[in-house]
Amino acid sequence: MITGETRLWKLTRKQVREHMRDGHFKGAILPTGSTEQHNEHLAMEHDTASALHVSHQVSLALYPSVLVATPMPVGISEHWMEWRGTLSLRPDTFTAVAFDTCESLQRHGVEHVLIVNGHAGNGPLGQHMDDFSQKLGIDVQFCSYWQAYSREYVEEHMESGDCPAHAAEFETSVALAAFPENVHWQGVDYDSESFDIQSEGYRERDPVYHRAARDLATPHKGRVMVDTAVEWVADKMSEMMGSTSS
Repeated sequence: MITGETRLWKLTRKQVREHMRDGHFKGAILPTGSTEQHNEHLAMEHDTASALHVSHQVSLALYPSVLVATPMPVGISEHWMEWRGTLSLRPDTFTAVAFDTCESLQRHGVEHVLIVNGHAGNGPLGQHMDDFSQKLGIDVQFCSYWQAYSREYVEEHMESGDCPAHAAEFETSVALAAFPENVHWQGVDYDSESFDIQSEGYRERDPVYHRAARDLATPHKGRVMVDTAVEWVADKMSEMMGSTSS
């Protein structure tokens, strides 16, 4: 079992210095997520927590080659601002923070940065990777961890056939497997609530996603999906660094 620490915010300056001296941490993963509503039962940190969980497992699988940078816990979530508690960054702000973080890593000698995303609203960041790479002179790439799954794979493992959806079967299964303390069913009585959902595109899906989460999500499904995502991201990170994952 790998026991070495790979999460930057858990390391001391001495530990980072010694890792870099020994030729470790040539690659880094930057998890990006959100702080936003996830229906009645999931913690608002879900997107960040899932991206971080996958990223951490990848770094352990590739130890000591990969560092996990401090996650970006607030994303582009304007579309959820009608739900209290949601936080959102402007796209330009989000992109600037991601760039500055990648630049910091580059200045410390990291040669490959993979941004592992857990929130669909952050997708536009992927359009800036060529610009990031050109300006920084290193390899910077972007992916959302659910890109690991083909349509056929989702249909095989998700009864709803829906992924990533929003706090539905898939995300709830991931939470049940990876951080079950973030799933709060106690006191939830969805049908007794009266929601005035402003988003026409989401209004009909909210109850559908709730039922899928409640009736279909299981820890086993979550473990299967997480393991596949970890393997896929590890392969991507290894390819960037010119090696093979173990």
